[in-house]
Amino acid sequence: MGKYIVRRLLQMIPVILGATFIIFVMVFALPGDPTSGKCGERPCSAEYVAKFKEEHNLNDPLPVQYGKYLGKFVQGDLGTNYYGIPVKEDLAKRYTITGRLAVMAILFETIIGVLAGVLAGVRKGRFIDNLVTVSTLFVISIPVFVIGVFLQYTFGIKWGIFPATVPSLEASTYSLLLPAFVLGSLSIAYVARLTRTNLVENLRADYVRTAAAKGLTKTRAVGVHTLRNSLIPVVTFIGADFGGLLGGAIVTERIFNIQGVGGYIWKGINSRDGVAVVSAVTVLVIVYLLVNLLVDLLYGVLDPRISHD
Repeated sequence: MGKYIVRRLLQMIPVILGATFIIFVMVFALPGDPTSGKCGERPCSAEYVAKFKEEHNLNDPLPVQYGKYLGKFVQGDLGTNYYGIPVKEDLAKRYTITGRLAVMAILFETIIGVLAGVLAGVRKGRFIDNLVTVSTLFVISIPVFVIGVFLQYTFGIKWGIFPATVPSLEASTYSLLLPAFVLGSLSIAYVARLTRTNLVENLRADYVRTAAAKGLTKTRAVGVHTLRNSLIPVVTFIGADFGGLLGGAIVTERIFNIQGVGGYIWKGINSRDGVAVVSAVTVLVIVYLLVNLLVDLLYGVLDPRISHD
């Protein structure tokens, strides 16, 4: 197990380097003037522009810029954005709220999705199965921003059950419940359908019939044996989805005015703040790789036949 973890960590290094280089090139190759709008309605003076480009190494060739950025990144310095604020400080605040939002969305999709999938799987062809199938297909067909705006108006503005917006970095768990549900709504549908499909398939397996022949109740056969095997692809999806939730929170955060990483990346792209965008996405890549490592380790817990030695 230890050798496997070390090997996987070493494999992450070229992935991180490749991802950061591609992101860096894409961001800094975008057209536009990074000093636009920084001097009010008037264009910035030539002296300010020259000083700005010198401070942020914008006069250097792209490979040199990347080398300087990477050297700082290895030392734990994520650089300074175009407003003179250390990116590490901004991300520390914003990743906290976005991380909480993503974790809550994962909990929603795991609990609701798996429960709905199990109910549909063990009652295949019945009313609950048809209800889950139709409702999940309905959710999948609707864009997230439509679901977000509808729930925001209904539960936030019309009924006032939840806050309609969450503008503070010190957001409470209660105020994040509605945005987290919106963020995880599409994944809830996918998890339910994935759980249902795998459970129905495993219920027809030989070991389930053998367990039933030995006198095991259906509840124990499903809960102890069948469900564990059925959850392996579900865990894979949830692990991959966590990174997607962190990056895909841009739409949800803008709907609910949440001051998270999504809005930070959006603002950085609009202002061509390359250092801020690259650093935020690089941290996202690292988190995504670590979550995938954790998912691989969970396989052995769900299925003892899977070994990492």
